[in-house]
Amino acid sequence: MGRLFGTDGVRGIANIELTCELAYKLGRIGAYILTEGKKKAKIVVGKDTRISGDMLEAALVSGILSSGCDAFCVGIVPTPAVAYLTRKYKADAGVVISASHNPVEYNGIKFFNKDGFKLPDEVEEKIEEYILNNKDIEYMPKGDELGKKEVVSDALKDYVNFIKKTINVDFSNLKVAIDCANGACYMAAPAAFAELGAKVEVINHNPDGLNINHRCGSTHPEVIQNFVLETGADIGLSFDGDADRLIAVDEKGNIVDGDKIMAICGAQLKEEGRLRGNTIVATVMSNIGLEKALSEYDCSIVKTKVGDRYVLEEMKKSGYVLGGEQSGHIIFLEHNTTGDGLLSAFQLLSVVKKKNKPLSELASIMKVYPQVLKNARVSNDKKKKYMEDKLIAAKIKEIEEKMHGEGRILIRPSGTEPLVRVMLEGNDEEILEKYATELVEIIEERLK
Repeated sequence: MGRLFGTDGVRGIANIELTCELAYKLGRIGAYILTEGKKKAKIVVGKDTRISGDMLEAALVSGILSSGCDAFCVGIVPTPAVAYLTRKYKADAGVVISASHNPVEYNGIKFFNKDGFKLPDEVEEKIEEYILNNKDIEYMPKGDELGKKEVVSDALKDYVNFIKKTINVDFSNLKVAIDCANGACYMAAPAAFAELGAKVEVINHNPDGLNINHRCGSTHPEVIQNFVLETGADIGLSFDGDADRLIAVDEKGNIVDGDKIMAICGAQLKEEGRLRGNTIVATVMSNIGLEKALSEYDCSIVKTKVGDRYVLEEMKKSGYVLGGEQSGHIIFLEHNTTGDGLLSAFQLLSVVKKKNKPLSELASIMKVYPQVLKNARVSNDKKKKYMEDKLIAAKIKEIEEKMHGEGRILIRPSGTEPLVRVMLEGNDEEILEKYATELVEIIEERLK
């Protein structure tokens, strides 16, 4: 058996790969290690709307209680709500049962430490070492040493109130269209916007356990695009299943992705003197247009590997307050410790209100450069050696010279497949396609 933890917790097909037995062990061992064996420690437990959530919650909570920890069950809430509630309730850890934007048959278990941050690799590895080697914790509580389960009825209200307090404007005179993906924000998002005076039009907010992410949400932005045009909304907001990411749509039906949201919010934070270091953290996949847009505001961009955990690491290390991914995972570190779709939506709409401008005008500060992505199929043992090959290196240099500084090439090996991913970015999509095809052909030929 390989690693349990991926880039975002433990995931798999529920009841096949992510079994009740595994959930029980993750609860028991995870709680013990995260709390360092503290007696009667508090663990916040949340979930999304998947049918498997109840089953896995029962197993996970059983494991937590068997370690002598108490479980504070907050029900169906966005993943970032668990990060916040862990801090608010002064809990010792938090855990969420969700597979984010994945199809309904999948589920996942993700931990947060007492400060609301995802676990560092060494803590995950310690939990894995116990589980993969069939080891158990030595503590076997009995009688009143066992943990207790408590259902927290006000958790969603506490989270919504927190989100509302992050801005100092209301949303009166704004018509907001929302796609809840039949997921974890189906109650929180409509309520939060309505409570601040917005006229809310909502779609995909009737989860039945099976329809989470099904042809809706942030992975299907065409749904919110059409809904905005149908309803005449000022802005569209599309969340994923656990509401940790946001894709927005302007009043004309144009997509405003994570890069554009960061450009808009970053420029506003700079104007208000709140963008620490005048720097935003993004990944290598962010569009070159973000960097060019920020330079107009005398702001810089720091780029990390793909993955919001790497964005967060850089933000914490250097004290930056805004970072994220093109996919809509955006971290406003002044307010929350993880990507938060609802928080991002509130920050974006607050700029719309402060500037009194349509979203399309605000988004025009960033030109999106065409991106072409292709995969080169190579031998798995050679996929990291592309820069060692002189012919491949020469081809990359040749293409870069032809771009005259108005584009870039990004090459990275797949973490799990025998592939080298090739991304070209520039002004002319047709030319980019030609260059990308040439590059893929030579990489496949040299690394087969």
